[in-house]
Amino acid sequence: MSEEAKWYVVHTYSGYENKVASTLEKTVENRNLQDVIQGVKVPTEKVTEIGENGVAKEVERKLYPGYVFIKMVYTDETWYVVRNIRGCTGFVGPSSKPVPLSDDEVIKMGVEVRSVEVSYSVGDSVRITDGPLEDFVGTVQEIDTEKNTVKVMVSMFGRETPAVLELNQAELLE
Repeated sequence: MSEEAKWYVVHTYSGYENKVASTLEKTVENRNLQDVIQGVKVPTEKVTEIGENGVAKEVERKLYPGYVFIKMVYTDETWYVVRNIRGCTGFVGPSSKPVPLSDDEVIKMGVEVRSVEVSYSVGDSVRITDGPLEDFVGTVQEIDTEKNTVKVMVSMFGRETPAVLELNQAELLE
């Protein structure tokens, strides 16, 4: 297979997301299509809800109700398989051909989580490499890999000022 698998979005009946995802996974297994349909995902987040009686409970909520994300190589066969899953109403995009998500969209929408490793840690001195504070030097206060941010204390006009940057906007001072 020369073509690379990309993420596509399919629309489902409300409340059918998990059913469509599990049916599709079974179909892929039964028809041995793992090389062309590589992943099926219903992105969720954990949320704490407080009930009427004041009790907090953690629940899993769908990020995109009514949608299922599928990583696949687009062919007539994969289109047909996905399109004919019960509860699936069609691909997102113009009717003639589904449009894959861009790499940026995949990351921003939380479909694929990429782990970022940084060479610095809390307390280290870093140089800011990008943005309005480029070439400023500061001390790392906190690193949030989930949000892809680093908080750096920068000395500006004789005052310590916090700056929140993306992880790739700072580098360890040698």
